[in-house]
Amino acid sequence: MNQSFTSIPFKTESAHGLTSVNGMAKFSGAGIVLEFEAKLFGLISEGVKEARLPISEILDIKFKKGIFKRGAKIEVRTTSLAAMAGIPNEQGKLTLKLAKDDFERGRDAVIQLQRDMGTTAAQLPPTHTPVSVLFDESEDETKELKD
Repeated sequence: MNQSFTSIPFKTESAHGLTSVNGMAKFSGAGIVLEFEAKLFGLISEGVKEARLPISEILDIKFKKGIFKRGAKIEVRTTSLAAMAGIPNEQGKLTLKLAKDDFERGRDAVIQLQRDMGTTAAQLPPTHTPVSVLFDESEDETKELKD
């Protein structure tokens, strides 16, 4: 996996729209690191925060084009809500709104992360079959042998 990263500025907001967020998303083969500042009513800063989304926690990622490169955004869903703790999201989906100038960089970062996700999935060991599945219940009626 390539450990270099691509930085993309983004904007988003809280679910109720009271908090606006400006930040930088750093995409790499390991996942996404978000550095962001949230401001309540666009005025009161909550300070700069950092959140990490490891590739193993990302369910899927999509690049939405918008119209004429305006309104482009990246949508990320995770495998658990816990992965979204501290990250502004709406119903478990993180939406990163991109500026027109960051269209190609955003699209390319998503394509590369999707490739990395496919490679990571291929490298994972196969899931183990639970032992309980290996045995059926036909032996419940087996009689014990007598000495």
